[in-house]
Formats: sequence, structure tokens, C-alpha cells
Amino acid sequence: MSPTLIRRVSVEALDIPLHEPFGIAGGAQERAENLLVTVELADGTLGFGEAAPLPAFNGETQAASRAAVLSLRGAAEGADARAWRAIAGALRAAAGGGAGAARCAIETAILDALTRRAGMPLWAFFGGAGTELTTDITITTGPPERAEEAARRASAMGFRALKVKVGGRLAAWDAARLEAICAAAPGASLILDGNGGLTAGEAIALVAHARRLGATVALLEQPVPRDDWEGMKEVTRRAGVDVAADESVTCAGDVLRIAAERAATTVNIKLMKGGIAEALDIAAVARAAGLGLMIGGMVESVLAMTTSACLAAGLGGFSFVDLDTPLFLAENPFDGGFAQAGPALSLDGIRAGHGVAPSPRGPADGQRGAP
Repeated sequence: MSPTLIRRVSVEALDIPLHEPFGIAGGAQERAENLLVTVELADGTLGFGEAAPLPAFNGETQAASRAAVLSLRGAAEGADARAWRAIAGALRAAAGGGAGAARCAIETAILDALTRRAGMPLWAFFGGAGTELTTDITITTGPPERAEEAARRASAMGFRALKVKVGGRLAAWDAARLEAICAAAPGASLILDGNGGLTAGEAIALVAHARRLGATVALLEQPVPRDDWEGMKEVTRRAGVDVAADESVTCAGDVLRIAAERAATTVNIKLMKGGIAEALDIAAVARAAGLGLMIGGMVESVLAMTTSACLAAGLGGFSFVDLDTPLFLAENPFDGGFAQAGPALSLDGIRAGHGVAPSPRGPADGQRGAP
């Protein structure tokens, strides 16, 4: 029996409280309701993966993701982890292209086990282009006074790129929120993220308002609903800033359409949307098409965020990095992962795999500070 055969795939709940609700245009999440997937190889090597479904983003839930893992694990158990891309293809086919968070967790755990056994850091497996990244930090939806407080705190922590959630049912506050943010963090570079909660006209007007305030808008992310391709094209044509497609891109085929229709200039890659193999395909097609790269995530712990950091740093060439959600978690139930000092993320300390494992001490001893 090969020592890299996958003996077992197991799943358990990973519920982590937040310092405060994480609000986007589609709604707010009160806590991270995620899943921990563990893969055991024939030689006893363990690998860990995280599923982080975000109902407000794409409707995926913890319960549905758990059911998907239990349904899909048969495509992995008994297979050789060295054939991880073939396994990823089997998972995608079995899920009908859906269940992105579940597939991501299984693929992550397989690759973690494989690279742990090989003594290779995951960032090196992905290409070894680098080990350092600089992330933005998110200012979630809410009233202007909360946005001002978050911007002041972020500025004091050294963050120079602020990702501002806009649109949705609280869009009426957006202009005032931008004014408060610009006053609290003058000189910050802004990413305006609509999560599909604006019209094309509203998005263009919001960029113009930010510019009147003297703000630098580096990126406008998914301003209109995922299927509003005409709206994406209009914003890309008229807003005068880089536009990122997020919800509109869940597979490499979507990138081809983005490029052909000039519906965005940048693609936001999130492993939870379709897993690691799909993310690598998306990155390859985007690069070939001359589109910029962004790495992001859902409401994820240091486990999933470190995996994304390994992919982005290992491949290199990512212009925008949005890997901040561990700062929003009130507890950290893991050991290891990237080292963070303000916006600076370092993977230098990872010796094998993604370097993250459940903490035997429990979450209370691994708390992270509020953002």
C-alpha cells in the first residue's frame, strides 16, 4: 500500500465567535460557522482544510457544506494524494461544479498532508515566488461613526489600504461613511467593494464622491450583481478605476468571458468559490488574458487564510491582497500559519504544508486582537 493513499476524510464543526458582525451588502455574519476537514494518509500523516461558507456571499451554509463533504469524501478516500488534481476534478464532477467551500476544504487537507509528508512548505509547492504579502483590512457595513472608528484603528495598526464594504440595504450611509473614513485615515488607498449591491450608476457616482473627498480609489470590486454583465462593462468603461470581478468569477470559463467582454480589469480569486485546482486555472487564464490578480476570502480563520497566502505568494504577481479576516475572529483555535505584523504577512516560518494545526490548548490561548 502506498503511504500517500488517503485512508480517511473526516469533518467537524468549526464555530468561531467574531468581535463584531462582519457585514457585506448581502447581510451580516454574527460568527464564523465553518468546518474543519481532516485527511489521514496511509502512513498516518494528517492534513487539515477549512470550509468557510458565507451565506451572504453565495448562499452556501455550514449544514450544506458538511453534507457536501460527507457526500464527496468517497471521491477522495482510497485515492493517492499525489494525484490531487485528478481528485479535485472528481470532486468538481461529483458536486456538479457547486459546493465550493466543501471542495476547497478537502483539496486543502489533501495538499497539506501531501506537502507535510514531503517536508515542503505549501508556498514552495505553489511556485516559491515569494514569502511576503501586504494585506488590506476591511471596514464592514454599518453607520458612519463605526466606519470612522474602524478607519482610525486600522491606520494606527499601520494599514494603508482599506477595503470598504458598500451597497446593499445600508447604501444610503455610504457617502457619509466615505467622508468619515477619509477624515480618519487621510492618504489611505481605498478598495470599494459592492458585493453586487449597487447599480452601475451608483457605483460610478460613489467613486466620483470619493475622489471629490481627495481619496485614492485603487479598486472597485464587484459593484453590480454577478449576472449584470452589462453593468460590469459600463462601470469598467466609465468609472476610471480598476474594476475587480468577484462573484462574477467562480471558474476559469468566467474569466474568459470577463476578458472577451472587457467586463473587469482584475479577478478576485477566492479558494472557497471552487477549490484550489480551480483557483490555479483561474489565475492562469487571467494572466494569459492580461487581467490583474487579487486574492481574497470569506470569513476564514488563519488556516484557510494561510492557504490562500501560500497560493498568492507562491505564484506571485498579485496586485491586491485581502487576507484580513483572522483579525475579526475573537478566538484562534489553531497553532501556526502566517506571521502577521499589521498589514505585513510572512510565510517564512512555515516548514511544511500550510503549517496550521488545531491547537491542543484550545481557542482561549490563541486569541487575536480586534481589528
